[in-house]
Amino acid sequence: MNDTPIGAIILGAGKGTRMKSSLPKVLMPVDGKPMIRHIIDTLEELKVDKIVTVIAPDGDAVKREVSPYPTCVQEKQLGTGHAVLAARPEFRAFKGDILVVFGDQPLYTKESMRKLLKKRAQGYSVVCMGFRPEDPARYGRLVMDGDNLKRIVEFKDASEEEKAITFCNSGIMCFDGEKLFEILGAISNENAAHEYYLTDAVEIALRMGLKCSAVECPVEEASAANTLEELALLEELIKKRKK
Repeated sequence: MNDTPIGAIILGAGKGTRMKSSLPKVLMPVDGKPMIRHIIDTLEELKVDKIVTVIAPDGDAVKREVSPYPTCVQEKQLGTGHAVLAARPEFRAFKGDILVVFGDQPLYTKESMRKLLKKRAQGYSVVCMGFRPEDPARYGRLVMDGDNLKRIVEFKDASEEEKAITFCNSGIMCFDGEKLFEILGAISNENAAHEYYLTDAVEIALRMGLKCSAVECPVEEASAANTLEELALLEELIKKRKK
């Protein structure tokens, strides 16, 4: 690995409503500790230089959990791209790579994160993490041309040919920190939900003449928890890993 500084933005503004809990989603426990704590532990193992968590306006509990690392507030929930933009003030003078991690995906290993960083170092401005689930149905597809990522297509927008692709978007991404906020600033919210999607960063980066790529992680690492059932599955996977 080269000596490029590494930053990380954890998206932690999600609510726990689908978990039937008043706890913010990222504080739901997996194997005895909050999901977000697993992520911070992994980032610390990776020796990340700067960790910033994006929280909701009422996210004081998350702020306490991630302390002494700084937090930024996403005032309104206007999508994942908008959430990352909230961290901009913390990265004004930062020159390095920035990992963007979802706070409800605690199973990524430092080895997989290193893969993202290694690919980034090969001259790609945006690198996505892909995986190959048994049932790829609802996931966005990563459309590759050799090592180059051409686009991310959401399942509902995919052609039959694109639906046949088994390489899916897992969520976590790595960016050239000097380009990240310029890319995000160009994302539009002209979609059905009027939200700014992080996945649109690929299309914007390519339009700017930058290169994008993707690497692969084991299926279980891409597991996220939006429901109590998914939380129980994370618990199962993490225990299996410890055996």
